[in-house]
Amino acid sequence: MIAIEAEAVAALGARVDARFEKACDMLLGCRGRVVVTGMGKSGHIGGKIASTLASTGTPAFFVHPGEASHGDLGMITPHDVALVLSNSGETAEVVAILPIIKRIGGGLVTLTGNPDSTLGRQADACIDVGVEKEACPHNLAPTASTTATLVMGDALAVVVQRMRGFSAQDFARTHPGGMLGKRLLLYAADLMHTGDALPLVDDAATLRQLVLEMSSKSLGMAGVVDAENKLIGMFTDGDLRRALGRKADIYNSRAVDVMTREPFTIRPDMLAEEIVTTMRQFAQHGPHAVNGVFVVDADARVVGALNTHDLLKAGVI
Repeated sequence: MIAIEAEAVAALGARVDARFEKACDMLLGCRGRVVVTGMGKSGHIGGKIASTLASTGTPAFFVHPGEASHGDLGMITPHDVALVLSNSGETAEVVAILPIIKRIGGGLVTLTGNPDSTLGRQADACIDVGVEKEACPHNLAPTASTTATLVMGDALAVVVQRMRGFSAQDFARTHPGGMLGKRLLLYAADLMHTGDALPLVDDAATLRQLVLEMSSKSLGMAGVVDAENKLIGMFTDGDLRRALGRKADIYNSRAVDVMTREPFTIRPDMLAEEIVTTMRQFAQHGPHAVNGVFVVDADARVVGALNTHDLLKAGVI
């Protein structure tokens, strides 16, 4: 069964031709919305295609052809392009609204398994999504045909997305609730701890003072700063274990002697996506894992701090 559907999808490559190109140009040039319609299983596929178009930069919505005949055709304007799905190309509910769609004059793109059908002949751009057979053992239930239609619809959406120059940041703005959206919309400044919540000691502090500061702020790290609040080093739980392993005197050892110099830092305007990627890369090439980071300004002064728990809480990892 899977092989049948795979063969149907593979056959679509040869149909990315001038008609496909014209369909893409029509969708890209649409000044209104792409109105997608289809009946039954084609309707379910059409709803998904409309959603994919909308989330990749092409405003679109789905209209049920049965409801369209009872008033919902009023949703279509002369600035819209209709994208109509029907495997047979003769679906009664779809064929019934074609004259109105054509009269409105916004343009008609069709995905059908029968380009010589009523739907195919009426189209400004007709894309053939016909399959040799369905995966259904009786060759009846829409299976391979709906898969092929969905794949071709995705192809249209993705090609138009590229033509439009729709970026990952644009995608994030339409998906603010998802992980990708948060990673591309949130900045370090939105996530970091500031003010009294920052675990900082000066460069004259002892190891004991450093450990107490790290423990009291619960970020698993502490920073060592100079008189101008510039970060000169960082101390973590791992550094504490290594210092104790060397039998460091917790009362007399100086913070500057046990800290990690030139620690990894970020800027307030770094995107959460970049923070996650950079922390992982730094950990891969460094001697230790990176679970926290200080945020510094252009003069290396500490303005914030965050750790992996903050990234988890924000939903970016």
